[in-house]
Amino acid sequence: MNQTSSTSIAALEARGISKYFGAVTALEDVNLHVMPGEVLGVVGDNGAGKSTLMKVLSGLHSASKGQLFVGGQEVHFSGPRAARDRGIEMVYQDLALAGNLRIDENIFLGREQLRGGIFINHNANMRKAQEHLDKLKIHVKSVSQRVEELSGGQRQAVAIARATAFDAKVVIMDEPTAALAIKEVRKVLDLIKDLKNHGVSVILISHRMDDIFYVCDRVMALFRGRNFAEAPLTQTDRNEVIGWIMGNKNQTSETSESHDLN
Repeated sequence: MNQTSSTSIAALEARGISKYFGAVTALEDVNLHVMPGEVLGVVGDNGAGKSTLMKVLSGLHSASKGQLFVGGQEVHFSGPRAARDRGIEMVYQDLALAGNLRIDENIFLGREQLRGGIFINHNANMRKAQEHLDKLKIHVKSVSQRVEELSGGQRQAVAIARATAFDAKVVIMDEPTAALAIKEVRKVLDLIKDLKNHGVSVILISHRMDDIFYVCDRVMALFRGRNFAEAPLTQTDRNEVIGWIMGNKNQTSETSESHDLN
């Protein structure tokens, strides 16, 4: 049993979110919720509004209309820092890691532990970084490795570690496996699964049905900036979800032999 059954209060909820860019409507009356320890898949074609919605949830954009709630309390984010202060973290597709810095420096960038309130305590940061990687079962040769020396999957894992290092409640991930080799995809997806064990909620944007059906508890589809359909993964299948992406709720459902990755 996952942790969604232990509470009825969403970790993050959006109600009636609309976003306008001049005369362009990017989102119209969109609702979303993710429960503690739940992985929610968000799908939709290009231009469906996925990225705009995630930017609203993470504080990068302000909604034109609508409300956001964290743990049942209404919030108003003035920017990404305000969202992070409430435990909402975003892992972007480009990761935004500093390749010339060490793993521990990336994890604590801008939030370093200090000695005497002035000097960076490198030993403490390295120790804390290793403890956090161990907790998430992320294996690297050393936290002193520079990020540019890591594989794509290891970089994605470091980005996730950075997002969860400071009591994150919800981590939003934008296509986390898009640029990875096949052998690295499972490791990243298993890391997302492991976040559930730590009570962290995940919102996963992905075009890959394998990813959605391997790691998510529930999937919702956006179509032309609006809610289109959603269901627990146990009550839908790949063909139906693909139909939602295309704007077809009458897509014939056919049960796949296995939803797991090989």
